[in-house]
Amino acid sequence: MAQASAAAQARWRTIAVAMLAALLLAASASGQTLTFPPLSGRVVDDAAILDATTKSALEEKLRTFEEQTTNQLVVAALKSLQGTAIEDYGYRLGRHWGIGQKGKNNGAILIVAPTERKARIEVGYGLEGFLTDAVTRLIIENSILPRFRANDFAGGISRGVDDIMAVLAGHADEYKARAAKRPDAASPAIDFATLLLLAIIAIIVIRLISRSMFSAPRRRRGLWGPAAGPIFFPGSGSSWGSGSSWDSGSSSGGGFSGGGGSFGGGGSSGSW
Repeated sequence: MAQASAAAQARWRTIAVAMLAALLLAASASGQTLTFPPLSGRVVDDAAILDATTKSALEEKLRTFEEQTTNQLVVAALKSLQGTAIEDYGYRLGRHWGIGQKGKNNGAILIVAPTERKARIEVGYGLEGFLTDAVTRLIIENSILPRFRANDFAGGISRGVDDIMAVLAGHADEYKARAAKRPDAASPAIDFATLLLLAIIAIIVIRLISRSMFSAPRRRRGLWGPAAGPIFFPGSGSSWGSGSSWDSGSSSGGGFSGGGGSFGGGGSSGSW
């Protein structure tokens, strides 16, 4: 037990130090101007990691999903994160593209950055009650990253898309239950030194928020559920029963555009 407790405390220290480093990096890069690829379709493969057949199948699946639920799900494979944390780039990309419907904010983006070996599921305000941080982490860790580690980008992205759609098509409770059973879902003991470090991080966060509160809208959460009714995705062989102000607006290309949805940083990330 003592060894387990020490290991848990060491893990928390590592997490706290990583958070502090990320915050300092975010603070230094907060004024950085980023460029975003054009929203050329529901699958934006700027990194050229998908073959034409896979991309076409994903486009059709995502189009059908949007038509039957109104949720907008987009895949973005990026050439580079431009030196920015994927969490920062992700929600700024979501706002720039305007994924999801305005008012409902029912958009999500599966982001892959092969150069930095990072992946993220970015979730719009209106879907955060379904695609929770724990659920998106489960999908990333169980369905996406193992395939990416085997250089199977097509398989990882396709499986991630299927899981996201399953959650939004009525299986959110099932995924939440699975996420709660993960070993890292438990809260290990935290020693005084770690608490002190976390307190310092909290102070930095408060200062950053207070500095930007007059230039960024307060984060708000929407409550919007997926449309009811059976859903079938052609060619997938699966059916489910339903159950800070930076870049914003929409960008379009190839006959597809975002609907003006907004993001505030909900979701999870992972590395391989």
